Amino acid sequence: MTDELLARLRRFNKDYFPQYEARFRDLVEQGQHPSTLFIGCSDSRIVPYMLTGAGPGELFLVRNVAAFVPPYDGTLEDRGCDAEDHRGCQHLEAGGGDRQWVGHHGTAAAIEYAVLALEVKHIIVCGHSHCGGIRALYGDVPAEARNLKAWLDMGREAALPVQPTPEALRRTEERSVVLQLERLMDYPMVRSRVEQGKLSLHGWHYVIEDGEVHVFDVQQGRFVPASTAEHSGTGPYRDLRDAERDTGALFNEIDDAWAPPR
Repeated sequence: MTDELLARLRRFNKDYFPQYEARFRDLVEQGQHPSTLFIGCSDSRIVPYMLTGAGPGELFLVRNVAAFVPPYDGTLEDRGCDAEDHRGCQHLEAGGGDRQWVGHHGTAAAIEYAVLALEVKHIIVCGHSHCGGIRALYGDVPAEARNLKAWLDMGREAALPVQPTPEALRRTEERSVVLQLERLMDYPMVRSRVEQGKLSLHGWHYVIEDGEVHVFDVQQGRFVPASTAEHSGTGPYRDLRDAERDTGALFNEIDDAWAPPR
């Protein structure tokens, strides 16, 4: 039986690496200096280097189920805990309300490292069409998948109180991207750099079947195809120098205070 993985490793060493050997050696000698942190879904159909046209050393990548961003303090608003499904969850009294402890995650550590050590200039949160993780918010998860159940709790705020039709799933995918942008702003090192104009956040929704990325436009309160967009996506802020407008949540379906101006 042919070992396809071994064959691919040999092709990389023989055919691909020689084309970029000088670049890789420079990245070793000078260190990596990526400009962008790309937070994307683990879905095999998402290829960040193809989407962005980036080469070695340009992207710092984080991949997880549904491209979720864990809360900075490790807690979510407590929505009730099924003792059978969430045997490991803990409840905390914080800020006058119940909080559910969901723990710290590698994704959170990667965000801190990318911003503090690598000093990236951009953070992209990239969701996509036909996301299995988003669909799982509306269905049952196998009992053995205890970690997956706990992970999905971080996306439930984006789910809609409707049946999972194709349109509802698309809207949930988009809402989830915006929710992750909001969470990023709870990271002190992210917020401070956004306020200083040193860091930009970008919300993307990749429609696989169309080969088109839709970028979030906070002024319009919607996702716009990149082919007609005026920018590469904006984060959950308008002008943070105006304290009255910095209300936290956005997206007109999540918080009406952030609906597009009339």
